Amino acid sequence: MAFPAQTLMQQSDTQWLDHIIEAKALTVLFQPIVDGESQLIFGYEALVRGPSDSPLQSPLKLFGCAQHAGRLVELDLLCRRLAIQRFAELGLPAHLFLNVMPATILEWDFRQGATIEYLQDAGLSPDRVVIELTEHAPIHDYDLMRNAVTHYRDMGFKVALDDLGAGYSGLRHWAELRPDFVKIDRHFIESIDKDSLKQQFLRSIIDVSRNLGCQLIAEGIETQEEYHALWEMQLTYLQGYHFARPSEAPPHKIDNLRYTPQRQPVTSHSAASISHPIAAIDTKCKLPTLLDRFKHDLGLRCVALISEGRPVGVIRRNDFLTLFANPFAHSLYAKSSLDALADKKMIVARSDTSLEQLSQWVTETDDGRHEDFVIVDEDGLYQGMGNIIDLLREITSQRVRQARHANPLTGLPGNALINDALASQLAEGRDFVAAYCDLDQFKAYNDTYGYAHGDEVIIAVANLLQSTLLEHGHFVGHIGGDDFMLLLSGDDWQAHCQQILDRFETMAPSFYRPDDQAAGGICSEDRQGNPQFFRFISLTLAALPVKFGQFSSASAIADRLSELKSHAKRTPGNNLLIERRQR
Repeated sequence: MAFPAQTLMQQSDTQWLDHIIEAKALTVLFQPIVDGESQLIFGYEALVRGPSDSPLQSPLKLFGCAQHAGRLVELDLLCRRLAIQRFAELGLPAHLFLNVMPATILEWDFRQGATIEYLQDAGLSPDRVVIELTEHAPIHDYDLMRNAVTHYRDMGFKVALDDLGAGYSGLRHWAELRPDFVKIDRHFIESIDKDSLKQQFLRSIIDVSRNLGCQLIAEGIETQEEYHALWEMQLTYLQGYHFARPSEAPPHKIDNLRYTPQRQPVTSHSAASISHPIAAIDTKCKLPTLLDRFKHDLGLRCVALISEGRPVGVIRRNDFLTLFANPFAHSLYAKSSLDALADKKMIVARSDTSLEQLSQWVTETDDGRHEDFVIVDEDGLYQGMGNIIDLLREITSQRVRQARHANPLTGLPGNALINDALASQLAEGRDFVAAYCDLDQFKAYNDTYGYAHGDEVIIAVANLLQSTLLEHGHFVGHIGGDDFMLLLSGDDWQAHCQQILDRFETMAPSFYRPDDQAAGGICSEDRQGNPQFFRFISLTLAALPVKFGQFSSASAIADRLSELKSHAKRTPGNNLLIERRQR
């Protein structure tokens, strides 16, 4: 709403507030919150602005003025009402995040049930609404706040805590209120791709959220690099200018969500992922140089000793400083060489050593001294130091990610891990074969025998694929339903595929009742509802040999495989179709 120009200078902030509330002169903007895993919009945060020609355009000034004037509840309810109305008018999908100031819940004139009334008028269900608690003053009465949060949950709402790490919002709020979502303040997201301390902080917060059964939302993502860093830290819900700015007409889908990691496996599952670039010390250096370094860097635990760039030993802080614990140490050791004081029984790992192999080396040592180890490149030149804490954390993180993204029915890697595996194969630069595995006649079987028996068939297929392929180093993933993805290598992959088809053909009749076994199949309806006889379920394998440089992304391979599978399923029975065309 625009007011007459001649009155602008004459209006006090309170008069502006009166005009705004009376005329409902507020603009509602929506900013998407995206789900990086499903690559869909998870929800929209409603953001309210005052008139652009008023001193109360900023929400901070607007709500500050309302609080000063004793009209905070009135303004807060108006914002909710307008946001709900506009959300419904735009037909936006997913969830609506409503900003609510905790102070309004505690005010004597707060009217309970108002938000439910607004939703009913707009035809929206409470389970699509997240109450986002946004506060600019400390909370003193947690009992009242807990009661308020319980009140919203009882009505079907979810609750979010805004800006963890900013203002008064902190870990106590989280522990006391147990929200469904917690938003991470943008300070911890800005340049997270370059800041190891912020990454460490966020990993700790992710661990806390898992223990409390809470979902995290990262705010303020402005660059592609920040998004990619958060994606690889398995942070699912994301919000920021990188995806979309607040808008009166926000998008229903986001185009720049697709991300396939292009990094080499060496950085994700190997020693390189836990390498710290701690400066080594050369054998030519004098002992006082290292002594001074240990004294000034209290966090330095171990230093690699190098000669011509190659590690020849390590010097551990405690061992080194113990030498100087008596008053005669300087006269005894001042002229000693660093090489004479170094521990030569160190663990040295190439940067491409798998974390599992490195873990085995560390645990096999029996002297308890190998908490720190040296990491070198493929030529044996010093790269950095690793420590056992980071090793355990990274292995645990990988296992958590594998469990989190596994298919719940079969336990096989799900879509996210399949994409990772495809990207890793592409990054390695070696030829491989991507194969799509799909059951034929499965819908008719499911319709006749029920989903419980259908699940038994899917599990049997998963077990067959694993027992045939995993021992030969192939990858088996479960896309969902009766669809599987195989990543094959070596010269004998085709023989292994034929072995799968032969074994399944033998086992297929066992899924049927004796009368159906005798008939060779079942009578059911096709997709058009027409009665039809369906033979035993069978497997179709569509195999796509992938040459180096042929495909630029995992999604391109998936698209081609989908097309190839359609051709393969035209041939009845257990069938392997191999792409022979040169592209």
